[in-house]
Amino acid sequence: MSKLVERFLKYVKIDTQSDENSTTSPSTEKQWDLLKLLKEELAQLNIQVELSEFGYVYAFLPANFKTDKSIGFLAHVDTSPDASDENVKPRIIEKYNGEKIQLNEKWSMDTNTFESLKKVIGDDIIVTDGNTLLGADDKAGVSEIMELCAYYVTNPKVPHVNIYICFTPDEEIGNGTLHIDLNKFKPDFAYTVDGGDVSCIEYETFNAASATVEIFGKSVHPGYAKNKMVNASLVLYEFHALLPKKMQPQFTENYEGFNHLTSVNGSCEYAKSTYIIRNHDKEKFNAQKELFPQVAATLNAKYGYEIAKVTIKDQYYNMGDVIKDRMETIEIPKQACKNIGLEPYTEPIRGGTDGSKLTYMGIICPNLGGGGFNFHGRYEFCSINQMEKALLLLKEIVHLVSVEN
Repeated sequence: MSKLVERFLKYVKIDTQSDENSTTSPSTEKQWDLLKLLKEELAQLNIQVELSEFGYVYAFLPANFKTDKSIGFLAHVDTSPDASDENVKPRIIEKYNGEKIQLNEKWSMDTNTFESLKKVIGDDIIVTDGNTLLGADDKAGVSEIMELCAYYVTNPKVPHVNIYICFTPDEEIGNGTLHIDLNKFKPDFAYTVDGGDVSCIEYETFNAASATVEIFGKSVHPGYAKNKMVNASLVLYEFHALLPKKMQPQFTENYEGFNHLTSVNGSCEYAKSTYIIRNHDKEKFNAQKELFPQVAATLNAKYGYEIAKVTIKDQYYNMGDVIKDRMETIEIPKQACKNIGLEPYTEPIRGGTDGSKLTYMGIICPNLGGGGFNFHGRYEFCSINQMEKALLLLKEIVHLVSVEN
């Protein structure tokens, strides 16, 4: 078993699930377990490292030849709140043959339902036991970056520019860059290693916002409610029905935007729902956001008082709108892919990464694949072959940047 796989298996067994309802950073105490371990392992490699009070691991490998150039790599330690990360039991399937995988007595997956499995036929893959997510998002990226650091320490004669490393908390809840210190992470440009297929280079993300809908009803004893009661929960359903059904995420793909209902809570007196709003196109994104207060206004007019209140907050923007003017940051990993025998391609991310916000903070930051698939649930798996290729890709990217000097 390679050191990369050993590292990955160790990391995924550490519960690091984040909590979107928390106000701390990191949002969960358990993220500190992996953050502290990473700091310790980097220190053992004699790499300059710091763990901040907000849960960011910063590391720096100075160039081993005269240059001012630098590059950065990031990955996040937290896992999604969508599925349990407690007591992860990874299992290696050697030379996967394309047949149905029985995760446990109840759950299985096959290539008919999960086409991503077709990409890894013949690979050694790591799957869950069907009770938790795996954590390849993004402990695959964490493992690959850590092995990159170990490589340059143990091979000091291999030329490399200045390398900045950052491991972030709370990416899965949109706070991965909330407390990042750009005095400690300051490369010329960077890459998140937070994607799937190692051949895929991603630089277009959604424009993203959250919407909170509050409904203020009128609670009256149901036995005497005629012409008096206004049930907030029912009006909340009415609000949702006025949004376009075709823009629910299960009906969208590629560059199509969506409005995703993420939570519903209510009683007769008060009801509340939350949404995430996503679109790659800025104009369409703005139109989606405007629709929510328009629906509220319609209901307010119908009921004769301010029954509906909408609060919208922007979260991040499409980094492709910035990166389109810095396409050399895409050409470098494309060439690196070709140099290690991969055929590179690009596609839009139907989500976001720490790189989305970093790009707007002044550090261009596309996304690279780490070899994991089916993120955020029991069907998550990772290709060992792709993880090893991802590590080679990172080395080749550093090499290309270094030889340009």
